[in-house]
Amino acid sequence: MRFPAPIAAALLALALSSPAVASTGAHEQPLDRAPLARTAATKVAATTTTTTTTTTSTSTTTTSTATLAATTTQATVSESPVPVPASNVPPAGHRLSADQVLAIADGLPKMKAVRAEYPGSFADPYLKGPVRWQVSFFSKKGAKEIGQVIIADSSGKVLEQWTGFQVAWTMARGYAGAFGRHVNALYIWLALCVLFLLPFIDPRRPLQLLHLDLLVLLSFSVSLAFFNHANLYASVPLTYPPLTYLLGRMLWLLRRRPRAEARPLRLLVPVPWLALGVVFLLGFRIALNVTDSNVIDVGYAGVIGAEKIVHGDALYRKWPADNEHGDTYGPVTYESYVPFELLFGWSGTWDDLPAAHAAAIVFDLLTLGLMFLLGRRIRGPTLGVALAYAWVAYPFTLFSLDSNSNDTLVAVLILAALLFASSPPARGVFAALAGLAKLAPLALVPVLATHGLFTQPSGDDGGPGSEGDGEEERGMLNVEGGEEGLGSEGGEEEGRGGSNVEGGMEERLFFRRERARTRARALLAFLFAFIFTAAIVSIPALRNDSLRTIFQRTIEYQSNRGSPFSVWGLYGNPPALHTIQTAVQAAAVVLALALAVIPRRPDVIGLAAACAAIVIAVQLGVEHWFYLYIPWFFPLVMIALLGARPPVRAGGPPAAGAAGATPGWAEQPAGPPADGASGSARLRLPSAAWQRSG
Repeated sequence: MRFPAPIAAALLALALSSPAVASTGAHEQPLDRAPLARTAATKVAATTTTTTTTTTSTSTTTTSTATLAATTTQATVSESPVPVPASNVPPAGHRLSADQVLAIADGLPKMKAVRAEYPGSFADPYLKGPVRWQVSFFSKKGAKEIGQVIIADSSGKVLEQWTGFQVAWTMARGYAGAFGRHVNALYIWLALCVLFLLPFIDPRRPLQLLHLDLLVLLSFSVSLAFFNHANLYASVPLTYPPLTYLLGRMLWLLRRRPRAEARPLRLLVPVPWLALGVVFLLGFRIALNVTDSNVIDVGYAGVIGAEKIVHGDALYRKWPADNEHGDTYGPVTYESYVPFELLFGWSGTWDDLPAAHAAAIVFDLLTLGLMFLLGRRIRGPTLGVALAYAWVAYPFTLFSLDSNSNDTLVAVLILAALLFASSPPARGVFAALAGLAKLAPLALVPVLATHGLFTQPSGDDGGPGSEGDGEEERGMLNVEGGEEGLGSEGGEEEGRGGSNVEGGMEERLFFRRERARTRARALLAFLFAFIFTAAIVSIPALRNDSLRTIFQRTIEYQSNRGSPFSVWGLYGNPPALHTIQTAVQAAAVVLALALAVIPRRPDVIGLAAACAAIVIAVQLGVEHWFYLYIPWFFPLVMIALLGARPPVRAGGPPAAGAAGATPGWAEQPAGPPADGASGSARLRLPSAAWQRSG
């Protein structure tokens, strides 16, 4: 198939990968420049002799060599810079002297420009591993590192030069394979894009909206291409159009009464072939993870946290220097790694980390299984296979898997809440687990708590006629009918008319009371399960840490750090932009609360669309956004997009959903009973539904 020229050209920027050279802590936190700044400040203040400095430098070199061996990772090679005193004599085993590399760095136009912005700035030389030099430029008194140059010792060639946010954020430098290694290879990425899109193409309707939806999901690849080439001023803004589009699409799918029946889902590839594709792609994903993937800092943090829990240590304090801020997540993230840490152990260093690999693979398999089960429940096996295929073929899910991050865990817990949507206690359990894993999913608590409380589905797919929002009107019509009989009939007819009116009023009052009790029981069941689960999973954290410490290490740290990986942080967050960001964040809160109470599509498809909309709205306002967050909402978006389309049945109209409108607690009495039937036979109370299923 042919891609539009601009997209194809941008995707060509995805270079063939090689093992990464990025620094530790590449994903979630900037490189800690405090030690360098302190060294520079000490140099300014100190008045030591050359002999003393040389001795200190030699001692530091020995210490740093030992540290280097302990901080080398499968994904990254952390070469701790070792300070070297100014001298025209090359250190032992090196060709260049400190004075020579300083002269090379000082002569670069980029460094001259940044030094002109900071009067009083100065440069310090460092050895960076056995074959390279690093020259760091600092502002006056060494308060801030403003520039960095990497020079090859053998040739004096300038290998890298960085200013601005790329000094601290090494993940913004475009190091090849820093995330996922060869998943970024052009031949893998483009192949996955084609495989993801191909089965859902309908040649008879090339302009249908589903094609655009899928292309938008793939369009994040354009942003990633620029990111891989260290062009954040292109990559960051390019993430917002697809996020905004998907938010609008999810809100559109929440309509209670679609104007027209959705076109059926037609697969270009037979379902058995699609199932074989799932098996093949799943094997490919696991093999690539085992043989050619890296563990970034978030996966490493999961293993460290699991080790702390197993040994009863404080979960939110005293983390290793190579992942100092790995304790920024909820306790569920670290608890999820405990089984894998017990099985595979941890050496105490950032090595191959088999426990992190195993956890990422299991999270991926769980998501795949949940996608299939949800699709099967909503529309049958065809949709289940289609959703499972979409997960294994979408390149950004493989990007997350081969980075061995913990982000797929969020998808697992949200999908589990959807799978058990008919049970308020189960929704409460998984809402608590998701919220205490990555914190941001706490925004889903209102919509999960009130799911089914304000809607009355009766159709199969939440289409027209499924809401039952005319119950009040139906009740009034019954009353008016009784009054008409009272005015037109005499004697016994008049008495029966009055009796009908009184009976109808009593039944309506009974119906309303039962509906209120049902809603109250459902909400209380959700809240109890949520609070109980949150209390249980918080025990390992609260055993050694106070709530204040946990707050400071998680929410406070996340909210106060700057990041160039959003439009809010990329441009320095000036007052006008900060005001817009605050408005976007406030709108996300309003949306999360509004979708919990306003009438909307009442089935699982509607719940998936609502959750996707809230997650995307939250991501639009965060200071730090990354491609690993796409799996948070991708499965929800696919369920909403594909689930809203009924499958095609041979020799008949599109089949209605099998269980997309299995509401459980969402099922409310449709209205007063018809004449001639007893109230007990006609009134359907939802309490029995979830009690039997539980």
